[in-house]
Amino acid sequence: MFKELDSILHSQLRLAIMSLLMNSGEINFTLLKEKTKASAGNLSIQVNKLKEAGYIEVTKKFKDNYPETSCKITHEGKEAFAKYEEAIQSYFHIKNN
Repeated sequence: MFKELDSILHSQLRLAIMSLLMNSGEINFTLLKEKTKASAGNLSIQVNKLKEAGYIEVTKKFKDNYPETSCKITHEGKEAFAKYEEAIQSYFHIKNN
């Protein structure tokens, strides 16, 4: 009756990160921090969990002699997000028989 929810995505901060990436495809760490209002440490941990799951790619480079980290959603991440969205929607359409 109830669809299983992806435990990786079923976290407020990780879901926020994935939602932002679904809309833009790629975002730098500073903007993610600003949009989610998360601390750098917590955001870093959650980004790492999404990376380990294969849902995002993390790229580190230098821009004007400053390190810049950006996150990009993967194909697997898009599929996982779509499945999560479908699963969560099923909770709102339960009929009592």
